[in-house]
Amino acid sequence: MSGDAHLLIVDDDERIRGLLQKFLMRNGYLVTVAKEAAHARRLLGGLDFDLIVLDVMMPGEDGLSLTNFIRSKMKTPVLLLTAKGETENRIAGLEAGADDYLSKPFEPKELLLRINAILRRMPQAEAVDDGPKFLHLGNIRYEVERGEMWEGVEQVRLTATEAQLMRIFVAALGEPVSRSDLVERLGRDGDQAQERAVDVQITRLRRKIERDPKQPRYLQTVRGAGYMLTPE
Repeated sequence: MSGDAHLLIVDDDERIRGLLQKFLMRNGYLVTVAKEAAHARRLLGGLDFDLIVLDVMMPGEDGLSLTNFIRSKMKTPVLLLTAKGETENRIAGLEAGADDYLSKPFEPKELLLRINAILRRMPQAEAVDDGPKFLHLGNIRYEVERGEMWEGVEQVRLTATEAQLMRIFVAALGEPVSRSDLVERLGRDGDQAQERAVDVQITRLRRKIERDPKQPRYLQTVRGAGYMLTPE
């Protein structure tokens, strides 16, 4: 049931974030992680997600408050995680607008089944006319809704990170996105090592869309501002 579904995992426990990200990516999902509610809010401001897995007990803003915010802005389904399994806490989560509730500790397989069940219940999104359906990058055609890249009749395989980068750039066509912003939206800790890692991912993506990756035409470097996607 994964398809191209993009999940956001919000949990202040670094170990749990990492384990869930690896497990869900192995099961075919695109996964972005956030370490706190404020981080999640910034990601939600720039990316669309198909489902949000959200820990209730976090320092600062808790998961119930964030769920209320999410529900006031969007219809994205929310699955809450918490160490508290009492009935009143489950009710509070559902009243806040959560679609499901799973108490810690849990088996990753159960989480996967619940995610699949929620996504199966979601109605198919209606087609929208306020954005391009395809982007042309020389010989490359990028299907925006499917997140698929094609060269003629051959599909260009994208890694999970490359697919996420394309979603970010499509949401900001013709506008530069800074390296630090890319690091944050990819759900990584913001340090120089991660910014260099993003540079490596950009280089790999250019190899797939540029005729001459050393002189990019479509995925350009904007001095002092970051990277910018400029399709034909």
